[in-house]
Amino acid sequence: MLTGRKYRLKLTPEQGAMCEEFGNICRAVWNTALEQRRTYRKRGAYIDYVPQSAQLTEAKREFEWLRAAPASILQQTLRDLERACRRHGAFKVHWRSKTRWSPSFRFPEPERIKVRRINRKWAEVKLPRIGWLTFRWTRPIGGEIRSATVSRKAGSWHISFLVEDGLLTPDSHDGRPVGVDLGVAVAVTTSAGTFHDRKFASPGERSRYRRLQQRLARQRRGSSNRLKTVAAMRRAMARVTDRRSDFYARTAKHLTEVYGVIALEDLAIKNMTASAHGTVEIPGKNVRQKAGLNRVILDKGWHRLVLAIHSAARYSGSQVLLVNPAYTSQTCNRCKHVDSKSRKSQAVFVCTTCGHQDHADVNAAKNILSAAGYAVPACGDLAVGRSVKQEPATPRGGPHQLALPLAGIPER
Repeated sequence: MLTGRKYRLKLTPEQGAMCEEFGNICRAVWNTALEQRRTYRKRGAYIDYVPQSAQLTEAKREFEWLRAAPASILQQTLRDLERACRRHGAFKVHWRSKTRWSPSFRFPEPERIKVRRINRKWAEVKLPRIGWLTFRWTRPIGGEIRSATVSRKAGSWHISFLVEDGLLTPDSHDGRPVGVDLGVAVAVTTSAGTFHDRKFASPGERSRYRRLQQRLARQRRGSSNRLKTVAAMRRAMARVTDRRSDFYARTAKHLTEVYGVIALEDLAIKNMTASAHGTVEIPGKNVRQKAGLNRVILDKGWHRLVLAIHSAARYSGSQVLLVNPAYTSQTCNRCKHVDSKSRKSQAVFVCTTCGHQDHADVNAAKNILSAAGYAVPACGDLAVGRSVKQEPATPRGGPHQLALPLAGIPER
């Protein structure tokens, strides 16, 4: 199957300038081709990759700066735009801004990509027009290279190889099923009662980032000091995103190794994080509170976590199911009564009908598993066809004790 291998590049100043130039050329081709597609759509016509590729060849004869970049990466830019427009539509595809977009370009010809090992820590890759680039050898490539993508993140250049590793997805996984609830207080809670969470930024880092934001607001656009502040903010955010990616990978690997079926909520995250600002005629309500909730949801990174689980499931054979998320947090898993008042707080769920008490996120995860078609016994295990005996309900008004194991990714 296809997988990725990413390494940090060590470029000379000349190579860095060349990569920067290639990225700017690809950005110009993307924006020009996107504007052309939008113009055609406004006229009721349509243009795809084939005529745009032919027009790009003609433009390279007229504009010398287009000939500075390899033809393969420019054609690949048009292919990426074609895929994005077919999936989202020309008017929903974003422009590549010079200040907001990080330069990247892809070499799609594997026969022109050569890799050789230098020593234990370093290796080299040969790319068209650029030559040999040195990168840090952190792990074996482990397969046949299909393409290579050069990108910049927070001032550092990286190369990503698309690799065919020769592995096949197992036919099945013998593990038991599990329901997974994605939350804002705890990122991942399972129906087995385990919690997975991690802080991606320390209080000191958050405070420093706010000071950088305040400094940025006082600086003049286009000034050198403003560029330095933006670079510092990107470096700080890069550390946060790296920790978040590490958490995704570790959690997804754990879930797919232990469980054979993973039930998740089919969340419309884009709609959930939409702004609460209304219109002039109908102003929004609780705008500040909604903005804070949006920040927390985006900080947890639910979408990328789901993608990581899907990716890890290819190697374990686990089945990933998406269920309707409606009322999973308000439904009692024991008597199936739906009442928003049953959720007393973020962590406490007490059914207003039968008195069943559980951790609110664990109760939601059990409902997700039930919605996927798997029974959740009150005692015994979660294996299909095993024990289904039920514990007697706790008398109304009686004491409730929760003994939930806390298992997750340790902070480091």
